Amino acid sequence: MDGEISCEELQALLDDGDREAADALRIVDIRNPGSFERGHIPGSENIPANELTDRVEELDGAERVVTVCPKGKSSVQAARLVGSYEGVDGPVESLAGGLSEWDGPLAAADAGESGDGSAPF
Repeated sequence: MDGEISCEELQALLDDGDREAADALRIVDIRNPGSFERGHIPGSENIPANELTDRVEELDGAERVVTVCPKGKSSVQAARLVGSYEGVDGPVESLAGGLSEWDGPLAAADAGESGDGSAPF
């Protein structure tokens, strides 16, 4: 694990307009599928914490990974696990404060994007 990234830093990466950097970024939300479907950071993917060990190979070749959870605690452990995997080529960070600190837009599986900044856990 390479530390934590602030919500502001992650939002800046997403807003930067650098398509290559955005495509290289993998945001891994480790919450359960129901919570993920209710709202998640746009462009993130759902790999629940209890499946991460078995599915970490899905991150092969990732140039940068940010793990996300509700409060930023479980995602630290997830980032450590992902960071120990040899298939990830770049930094692995945890989102500091988790979704409780995220004030950017959220995407929902059934409702499109939500601009209200609420973080369903």
